[in-house]
Amino acid sequence: MLANITYLGKDYKIDLFAPIDISIPLHTGANCVNAWYVPPMRIEPVIIGDWIGDVNEGSGVNFRNIFFNPHGNGTHTECVGHISKEFITINQCLRKFFFVAEVVTLLPEEKDGDLVITRNNLAIALKGKKAEALIIRTLSNSPAKCSAQYSNTNPPYLEKEAMQFIVESGFNHLLIDLPSVDKEKDNGELASHHAFWEYPHNTQPHRTITELIYVPNSVFDGTYILNLQIASFENDASPSKPVLFSLFNY
Repeated sequence: MLANITYLGKDYKIDLFAPIDISIPLHTGANCVNAWYVPPMRIEPVIIGDWIGDVNEGSGVNFRNIFFNPHGNGTHTECVGHISKEFITINQCLRKFFFVAEVVTLLPEEKDGDLVITRNNLAIALKGKKAEALIIRTLSNSPAKCSAQYSNTNPPYLEKEAMQFIVESGFNHLLIDLPSVDKEKDNGELASHHAFWEYPHNTQPHRTITELIYVPNSVFDGTYILNLQIASFENDASPSKPVLFSLFNY
């Protein structure tokens, strides 16, 4: 199914039947991507007296409870409520779901024993391009990211100056294949989170950060339409399903 869209005065087509899912499936077991010291997701049948919510146990339906943490178990989208004293939810903040997005691939730089994404990394990759959403794929980029266990590994992160560059460039939605835009252990500073949302002095609640995505190597850097899907959780974060659509010139 082809749809016609106009963006910045140019006409494009997108194929709605050719989605590119860049979320990581959330499932039970130790081989699902995991971070922040949380246990793997659990799915368990409801038990009420002698009744068990499992067809294989004689029930007419499967009726299960799910236990997970959105920040540590899989792809998720978060809002400023992640760092704010005020109770702010992703369901309140994310009110649009389609955006023009730029995909860029970056090799983090080594600094003081850490791997970091710098302002210079981004400036070179973007070359002045602007859009509503920025999607960062880091190298190396093997499918092992979908089962990575990030706790206590000091993964790469964004320098505060890099995040300030993202804000200055006009991006309102940031998607990245890392567990956080900040260093794993930073004494609670969360400098890049604060820089992105400009919290608390100039808070921008419409902005979102999506972490733990996976952009396959078959996806080229460039401009796409992003459909950012969340569950309607009244919480600072929700599991999410970002989907890309390629743009074709007329």
